[in-house]
Amino acid sequence: MTPTTVAQAARFRDLHEGTVLVLPNAWDAASAALIEAAGARAIATTSAGVSWANGAPDAEGLGRQRMVAAVSAIVAAVTVPVTADIEGGYGDVAGTVRAVLEAGAVGVNLEDSPGLDGAPLLSPADQARRIAAARAAADAAGVELFVNARTDVYLAGAPGDRLAEVEERARVYAEAGADGLFVPGLLDLEAIARLAAGPLPLNVMAGPGAPPVERLGVAGVARVSVGSAIAQAAYACAARAAAELLGGGTYATLADGLDYGGLNALLRR
Repeated sequence: MTPTTVAQAARFRDLHEGTVLVLPNAWDAASAALIEAAGARAIATTSAGVSWANGAPDAEGLGRQRMVAAVSAIVAAVTVPVTADIEGGYGDVAGTVRAVLEAGAVGVNLEDSPGLDGAPLLSPADQARRIAAARAAADAAGVELFVNARTDVYLAGAPGDRLAEVEERARVYAEAGADGLFVPGLLDLEAIARLAAGPLPLNVMAGPGAPPVERLGVAGVARVSVGSAIAQAAYACAARAAAELLGGGTYATLADGLDYGGLNALLRR
């Protein structure tokens, strides 16, 4: 593995200490470059946004090869560390980890949904085995990959005491080698504070209606991301502009577009 990748991995790991690491998720090279220019200390991909940009649905519709190609383009467009959303690992977690490391990514999100035989979630033991495979592949490559273990207990609407279920998964995932816990769908500050006191640094997915980053930080959150929300907003702008142009023949939606020269220069490095 290249010295640059090794150094970026150490840098990314360090970013989880101290102030909240805020990750506006990117979906292609241009969005990543813009996010870095806005002051982001690292770049996180969104599997949904990357999939949509490449003409595929989310939930592993893109496939590993095209996902890795997108990650490689994003890494080449920025100077900060990049963490890749590898969804459920595309059927071969170790192989996928090796591929994204070769592409230059230094972190991954690895989710525990969907489960086997139609279950909404993998069992903690099954997901732990996948986390251990990711950890072993990174160790073999000599890179301190940051494995962010995503649990979809809240998104899936799991029955019973969901907070207790996440706490148990956090314990099992930490023992398997995870470095962080990602719990999309959870925005209750009391529950967040309880999970943040657990064995893994906590990542939450925020957006409209969520507490601001400052309050999440006070609750103990280490990392805040927004999933596909920025990509969705960008595509909403495209839909509005197209509807205006085709419907009324006017161009008001385009008035706030980025400067052509500035955007072009951003990708000239």
